Amino acid sequence: MTVGREVHLASRPQGRATADNFTVVEVPVPEPGPGQLLVRNVVMSVDPYMRGRMNDAKSYVPPFRVGAVLDGGAVGEVVATGAGTRRQRGELVLHGLGWREYAVVDDASARPVDPELAPPSAYLGALGMPGLTAYAGLVDVAGLKPGETVFVSGAAGAVGSLAGQIAKLRGAARVIGSAGSAAKVQRLYELGFDAAFDYHDGPVRESLAAAAPDGIDVYFDNVGADHLEAALSALRVHGRVAMCGAIAQYDTDEPPAAPRNLALAIGKRLTLRGFLVNDHDHLRDEFVAEVGGWLRGGELRYDETVVDGLENAPTAFLGLLRGDNLGKMLVRL
Repeated sequence: MTVGREVHLASRPQGRATADNFTVVEVPVPEPGPGQLLVRNVVMSVDPYMRGRMNDAKSYVPPFRVGAVLDGGAVGEVVATGAGTRRQRGELVLHGLGWREYAVVDDASARPVDPELAPPSAYLGALGMPGLTAYAGLVDVAGLKPGETVFVSGAAGAVGSLAGQIAKLRGAARVIGSAGSAAKVQRLYELGFDAAFDYHDGPVRESLAAAAPDGIDVYFDNVGADHLEAALSALRVHGRVAMCGAIAQYDTDEPPAAPRNLALAIGKRLTLRGFLVNDHDHLRDEFVAEVGGWLRGGELRYDETVVDGLENAPTAFLGLLRGDNLGKMLVRL
């Protein structure tokens, strides 16, 4: 019998998540049934939203169960098939059962991966959930118009770095990003951002005002807290906020101190709209065609931070929460 490894939630965090909240276990690898695929994962994703799933709290996605395997995006090779499947052995597929070496995946939910278009890992980043999130947030949620000024927080991360580039490619006149180190700020300039700043260097409101003295039209929010407060001050009349994430408050029990100026949304007639990428699947074909073309043409670039070994997936995830990554954080199995 083949044995594979999985990462289980050992306990729920009290405050910040730690390595003690995870455990790696060995489990038998089952045979796929009718309509199922046995997939050997080759690369998996760790994402900020997973931190919320470690808590026993009601949300838009069920919490992880203590003593059970975690899950998330992964790309793997089909190694066995049940009766009546469309996929064949040797094919690469995208699915939602990461945090394990082997996964039994429903054939109907497995998306084929074309390694000729991009490396398999790109389907967890630029051509995957982060890319579609950035695209949908700008196109559907914020309604970006050519000539506008855009501010992106967490701009060196998987979503933010793509959002900034897509905004420029879609005609934004000026794109500003915040990041957590001088090296990340430099990378944003290399990716085509017009201005960037390290949020450790001073109050975000002051840094944003210096980068956008005439204000901003769109804020793509990955951080929340002081970044959202700063954006509310900088937004022009009829500005829009695409509320993608709030990583500043994910890994803490302390409530955020900001924003304290939400009343500005009234006089400025602002639109603040939260969104989930799953609500924008109707854009997928358009997204793949447009972003795939930019990738082929070298107009859009992406970064990856890769950690090797399933046993190091918790380390990669905790590093993500600290901001250790540049671009997409991945685990190579």
